[in-house]
Amino acid sequence: MSEIEPKHPHLEFDRESPAPERRSRKAYLNVKVPDDVRAHGRRLRGRLQAARNAAAQDLGGYDRRLLIKISLSQKIDPEDLVKASGDIEIVSQEANTVVLAFASEAQLEGFEARLSSLSSGKHVSYKNFLYALDRFDRWSPDDRTGWALKREGFPDSMTFVIDVELWTLARLDNMQELCANFETWVEGQGGVVVDSIRKPYLTVFRVRVATPVATQILHHRDVRTADLPPSVALDFGVIKTSVQELDNVASPPTDAPGIVVLDSGIATGHPVLAPAVGDTQSFLKGTSALDGHGHGTLVSGIALYGDVAQCLKNRRFVPELRLFGGRILDDKNMGDAKLVENQVEDAVRYFVQKYNCRVFNLSYGDRNKPYQGSHVAGLAVTLDALSREMDVLFVVPTGNFEGDENGPDWLSEYPGYLTSDAAVLLDPAPALSTLTVGSIARYDQGMDHPPFTTDPAYRPVARAGQPSPFTRHGPSVNGSIKPDLIECGGNMIIDAHLNIRDITASRRTGEVSTCREFETKGRPFAQECGTSFAAPHVAHTAAKLTGEFTPESVDLCRAILLAHARTPDPCAQLFGSDSRALRDVTGYGRVDQTALYRSTGDCVTLWAEESLTNRHHHFYEIPIPASFWSGPSRPRELTVAIAYRPPIRTSRVDYRAVRFGFKLVSADSLDDVVDRFNAAVDIESTMKIPERDSGRRFSELLRSKGTGQASTWTFRRPLTKVRSQSWFVVITRIDSRWGESLSKEREKYALAVNLSDRSHPTLELQGSLYAQVETRLRRRIQLRGSN
Repeated sequence: MSEIEPKHPHLEFDRESPAPERRSRKAYLNVKVPDDVRAHGRRLRGRLQAARNAAAQDLGGYDRRLLIKISLSQKIDPEDLVKASGDIEIVSQEANTVVLAFASEAQLEGFEARLSSLSSGKHVSYKNFLYALDRFDRWSPDDRTGWALKREGFPDSMTFVIDVELWTLARLDNMQELCANFETWVEGQGGVVVDSIRKPYLTVFRVRVATPVATQILHHRDVRTADLPPSVALDFGVIKTSVQELDNVASPPTDAPGIVVLDSGIATGHPVLAPAVGDTQSFLKGTSALDGHGHGTLVSGIALYGDVAQCLKNRRFVPELRLFGGRILDDKNMGDAKLVENQVEDAVRYFVQKYNCRVFNLSYGDRNKPYQGSHVAGLAVTLDALSREMDVLFVVPTGNFEGDENGPDWLSEYPGYLTSDAAVLLDPAPALSTLTVGSIARYDQGMDHPPFTTDPAYRPVARAGQPSPFTRHGPSVNGSIKPDLIECGGNMIIDAHLNIRDITASRRTGEVSTCREFETKGRPFAQECGTSFAAPHVAHTAAKLTGEFTPESVDLCRAILLAHARTPDPCAQLFGSDSRALRDVTGYGRVDQTALYRSTGDCVTLWAEESLTNRHHHFYEIPIPASFWSGPSRPRELTVAIAYRPPIRTSRVDYRAVRFGFKLVSADSLDDVVDRFNAAVDIESTMKIPERDSGRRFSELLRSKGTGQASTWTFRRPLTKVRSQSWFVVITRIDSRWGESLSKEREKYALAVNLSDRSHPTLELQGSLYAQVETRLRRRIQLRGSN
């Protein structure tokens, strides 16, 4: 593509008019009947009685109900379980087959009576659900002990701080009673409540206690988990880079989009940052907004300019964004006594309400909260809730993997350790409505260490374009693809003479950015590694996209970014046939910015924003011109991406209360497609409708687990049937039954479709791909207007 090729606005296109009627939901549960039904009933009665006795030993509780852990032989809708068990209150679904419930003695006695009837061969209603029961148990102190607390134990000091998550309840008044009761209980034991989060989706108390009280908390009925407070994964040491003095930097336009960096503050006097700084605020009590650590200033340079190294090479810094800073981390790059969730919420509300900011970079990773594959917790939940409420986009890193005294051996074990259990996502990376960013290496030679180029003992762990040695891997909840995207965040160079296993002693090749020591030590720029510096590259791109192409919601921004993401060849070659490792480390790939902000003649983006009712479909016919299919064999690409922001609940294993998905299908007519999908009344029947799988990058099953979904189809030598048929994207919404009360009648989503034909031999006679697509859209509008 020529550098001077004109660019064009992305094209909006409308859905087709047919819509299916609302369908009733099937409510049939097919459960295997136990070989001996009576023995099954007797065994469950014994388990239930033992669980009741154990649960009665729990401490506290705002009412007299017991907390019972119910294990199932297969997944059951929790709402159906309530019907089958005498209106007990389901408080959490911890896994597909583990449910926690509050139940009174009377309810448990009634449940036990039904099991007695089952064991004696009498008729019992909802017997299928009783067949699906496996065992009863208590929620033990071990279940309540969080990951970091299990690993490190209670601190040695006389008193210390722990974070205590309580069960969330359906009724708000019950929730308020539960919180008030717990706070009173803690204070009655001599503890102090430092801070709290009391939301329908997350209830957390930060308390200062002594070891005896902490031990009692692990036996408290209303406690879901207790854990040590966040330990922010500090990024690696700075490699200083000296540069010549720069010319003055002009201010960005007054209507330029904003980018907000939530971090350790910003050195607002920095010569290349100052002209773009709009406002900085501290959300730490008694602390200024200035950067006391340096991390925030490093992140801010990349968030504002993207590739700072290229700006240095060009000797030009031209800010296209306005920079805002919210300080949430102290001089040690840690939080204060307040819960970080509250600080982030305060900051987001401030910058949205005062400046209408939409994109927030939060380069933060809690080493005490690696994602263990169960319920989403911590800051991730707050980000998902704020994303939906405030219509904002958070960009976060996967977190850094730093190893320990036992390894890994960075050179010999790379890249295998990248997908190890030790290298899973750190909170808040599992959040579904964020853009989670992993890291790849930009350089495989050091920029300021000449021995790297002459001594073979200095060896890079990764080659340029491969995953950074410290990036972490997904997936997130229910197998959703995370990270979403990857960007440059640095590399490591090991001195093989020393056989170094310790990452802190190795040489690094990082991302260049602005340094807070520009005055004190004359270092306006520095170089540093970490996923913290991959994330602001994506935040910069997202913020620019909101200015170049103004969407109604940030979902469209997210969908367009995913539609332009591609896996770098070095990553694909590194993992070879291991597609799962490639996906878990690199997600949807790195954004190709060639036609991201505006379409080109051979790469066209179409978009739509709509809202859809539950159990309905939307149909979009893609206006593919004949020239796209004609001519010799060559790679033609069609990419579809959608994004949405559902309400969430940590008390359900599904987490998302709303579920959208899409299929790419071909057919002779719209009526044919509508007939196929009108017969689909639930998730299972919808999933059975086949979509185009030849040349497909991500299957429907893989991508459907997230709230940002994308796949690319590559056509090299299309068959005659492919050329002759019409192509449709079908959007489907089928909510979880438990989530119907949390969702809106019409939920919003965004769709982006990208057509690329960069290898077409000639289009002069027919016009560019963009011109042909635009003409087809215009004709369609005219035809609709005439009907």
